[in-house]
Amino acid sequence: MAVVGYLLIRAWTADHAEVMPLSEQRAPLPNAERFVAPEIAPEDVGDTDVPDSNLVSRDRSAPTAAAALIAERLIHVETPLQHVWIDPVGGDIAGLQLPKYGVSLEQPEVPLTLLDRSMESTYVAQSGLLGRDGPDGRNEGRPKFRTDRYSYVLREGQRPMEVVLHYEQGETTIRKIYRFRPDEYLIDLVYEIDNRSNDDFVSALWVQLKRDGKTANTQTASNWGPRSFLGVALTTDETNYEKMTFEDLDDDSLRESKEGGWIAIIQRYFLAAWVSQTDRQNRYFAEPMGSGLYRAGFVGPELTIPRNAVRTLEAQLYAGPKNQKQLGSIATHLDRTLDYGWFWFLSEPLFLFVDWVFGLVGNWGLAIILLTIVVKLALFPLMARSYKSMAKMRMVAPQLKRLQERYADDKQKLSQEMMGLYKKEGANPLGGCLPMLMQMPVFFALYWVLYESVELRHAPFFLWIVDLSAMDPYFVLPILMGASQYGMQMMNPPMPDPMQQQMMKIMPLFFCVIMAFFPAGLV
Repeated sequence: MAVVGYLLIRAWTADHAEVMPLSEQRAPLPNAERFVAPEIAPEDVGDTDVPDSNLVSRDRSAPTAAAALIAERLIHVETPLQHVWIDPVGGDIAGLQLPKYGVSLEQPEVPLTLLDRSMESTYVAQSGLLGRDGPDGRNEGRPKFRTDRYSYVLREGQRPMEVVLHYEQGETTIRKIYRFRPDEYLIDLVYEIDNRSNDDFVSALWVQLKRDGKTANTQTASNWGPRSFLGVALTTDETNYEKMTFEDLDDDSLRESKEGGWIAIIQRYFLAAWVSQTDRQNRYFAEPMGSGLYRAGFVGPELTIPRNAVRTLEAQLYAGPKNQKQLGSIATHLDRTLDYGWFWFLSEPLFLFVDWVFGLVGNWGLAIILLTIVVKLALFPLMARSYKSMAKMRMVAPQLKRLQERYADDKQKLSQEMMGLYKKEGANPLGGCLPMLMQMPVFFALYWVLYESVELRHAPFFLWIVDLSAMDPYFVLPILMGASQYGMQMMNPPMPDPMQQQMMKIMPLFFCVIMAFFPAGLV
């Protein structure tokens, strides 16, 4: 059973392997007190960023590649939950940190970097206006917005804050507005278009996430453990939730039409997602861009703005942790990005229970122990039957030994006599396996709760266990587990087959080695 379970995990890992991005171990962008714009790589405009024109309802030839633009200065926004850097060229979010999450246990004061655009890595949230009159669909390249301020600070308890960027295109004024809240990871994006020209203004909203495929092995202290999914996810009319690795996109790009919806790039613990208004028919896309870059986003329907009229186009960007409670309230099926694997239907209630217990005891390790006790109590009737079966097996052990000596040269007769003895005495040699089989789904479900739930990231237990989601650095817990299993085996009667006896002796050692690379909270 242990071998089969381990091979199943390895097989799942082969199809869903992911390692954490380089951005999680990079040096942070500067803080607000001593703000200096981080190093920005040249951004090629045109085809490299703006999606193909056939995604817009009215066709227009794709813009040619313009000269590379380098932002001279970035706009810095600081909230209690996010540190954001906005590039005036295009108005894209070129950097985003999460100050509530340290980059590592060794550097808890260094904020984790989720979005990052530098010479070493690329992961940005882009948006613009396409269509006949959209400035991002013109040959001049991305628009250069102007701003009155380059530093914004939003404190806890304050009202939502807006960062307003301005762009004039002839007699039309375009205001690109980012709205931040002090207690949310959700950012509102609003394009306000004031058409004072003598003609209609025709445009469509475009948003995308652009990311490189670089990864770094910072997820686990060992390469033996499974790694969570890294790639693109979206909601569709057919499946509600669909995900693709970057390798999948190399083989087949995505084109999908849907009313409302969302599209995201997900990784272990965190995600960035563009969320559409529910009443808009969007054209979703995900594809490679070349040079190791990928993009995923959507283009909305064209909007015609009459002269002397003002209209808005809106979307939302979520950039933060994969919090099960929050994601479901933001968009339908967005909480599915918290990837709990095959046994998600067990993992979700298990997490809710552990989270509830944590609210009572204040320690995730104690919460997991209490969950284990509850599972044991739920399975107690089966365990009691198992113990009775093992007790009967101990009673018939002397008779089994005599049968083995009597029919040592006749395996078929030995099997018949053993089955007759089991039936006569009411013993079941497999009775002890049923509780183990019942616990296996719970085991796998709890594994993914520990591995995927951001609440347990860097969660301490006691003494040397400083991260329940990582392996025990000194292998104390796996050794104790193996020793306890060996002691329990000594209390059971020996198996009749010598080969089975050897297997049972090896099993505790096998479990000890395998569990050494599993999260400490699972051991």
